[in-house]
Amino acid sequence: MIKYLKLHHDKCIGCMTCTSTCSKMYYKEENPAKSRIVVQEQGIGKYHLVACDQECRKCVEECPTQAITVNAQGVVMINSKLCVGCLACVAVCPINAMRYFPGQSTPFKCIACGACAKTCPADALEIAEKEESPQAKEYIEVTAHLRKEHK
Repeated sequence: MIKYLKLHHDKCIGCMTCTSTCSKMYYKEENPAKSRIVVQEQGIGKYHLVACDQECRKCVEECPTQAITVNAQGVVMINSKLCVGCLACVAVCPINAMRYFPGQSTPFKCIACGACAKTCPADALEIAEKEESPQAKEYIEVTAHLRKEHK
């Protein structure tokens, strides 16, 4: 199973409490540009969540230093000690879920921690699980092996 952040579009009120919570948690400041998720307005009262679906994994393939791996819960993780800041992962992300803030040494993305879901006043967010595709299962096995090599 793959753990990911799920938005209930019909419940989202666009208050952006989630992005505020995220930036405060990881960067100790309220700055939507430093949120690991983005909520986009898609018309009046309709919102779309940009957060890593954890399954595409183009960033894992693209990373030249193998700093991006997949953990046992299927979450794509960035090892900041191995990351050289080349931003190849940001360039290849098809949904712009891999993010970068000028002045930071490494890119960042949603890791399905759930902090935003806990503070959502409309209960529009949840940490959910979905079935892994055969390709996703292969990535988990390969990156588990890579993690062992780097310890």
